[in-house]
Amino acid sequence: MIDRKRLTATLYATFSISFWGVSFVSTKALLGKLDPFSLLVLRFGIGVIFLLLLLLLQRIRLHVSLRYIPHLLILGVLGVFVHQVLQASALLTISASSAGWLISFSPVFTFILSILFLHEKISFAKAAGIVLAIFGVLLITTARNGESIQFTINLGFVLMMLSTLNWAVYSVLLKSLGIPYPPLLVTFYMSLLGLLLTTPFLVRNRGWESLSLLTQSEWTHLLFLGIFVSGIAYWYWAKALEILEATKVSMFLYLEPIATLVAAVLILNEKVLLISVAGGIIIIIGVIMVNGQPLPLLLNLIKKKPR
Repeated sequence: MIDRKRLTATLYATFSISFWGVSFVSTKALLGKLDPFSLLVLRFGIGVIFLLLLLLLQRIRLHVSLRYIPHLLILGVLGVFVHQVLQASALLTISASSAGWLISFSPVFTFILSILFLHEKISFAKAAGIVLAIFGVLLITTARNGESIQFTINLGFVLMMLSTLNWAVYSVLLKSLGIPYPPLLVTFYMSLLGLLLTTPFLVRNRGWESLSLLTQSEWTHLLFLGIFVSGIAYWYWAKALEILEATKVSMFLYLEPIATLVAAVLILNEKVLLISVAGGIIIIIGVIMVNGQPLPLLLNLIKKKPR
């Protein structure tokens, strides 16, 4: 028997990951006209309005205790402002598909932080998974020079890895802080903080002047980032977590680079290097080893639990 609630939750998680994966492509498409900070201000602005409408429709109170304001500030700075600025800046010099593969390295950083600060034990298999994932990263950052292969240091790759490390720190903090409010409300205040922090840069760069240069296609990308990525994706992710176990929902992160790769080829006409795909697959295998869990089949997620 198939549990419809678990099937619906599976679809919610799949949609979220798909939106997040395509977000790299939409960001890359807009960086030709907008600087990273102006792009983020517009994206956060659209997202905040959309999230506020969702909160009002669901009649969720906007009140937050002063006790948790510092928690929201820390999460907002790391999870929204720093994270998005690093990613947008990285995409100025690297492809969207490479960014998608590299972000899948985040669970490895999370595990390393857990070892250092939460005293989590490491096994031989997990250590091998870390080494394997690092090797995958090296393959992705490899540049071809004629018939030879050279390892080069690209600022975009460095920024993307810093973004991945930052997301791992954010994830550990989010778990340890335990803010007792609906995820939708937490996401709203984090996005609002991101909007407030980036607005001064929009003013400095006179980013509004570039809006008239955007084509209809680029406006579509911007609305997609604001509504579907900053709004619906976080909302659907929270809805999936209400039904499925956190460990099972997190497995859907393995689908994100695939969504990015497909969108990058179809929308941006990016060339796919075999060595990059191989590196991405190696990263995912390494991350699975670090998590100590095999990649589950979707049918196992939607089957009804025996009573």
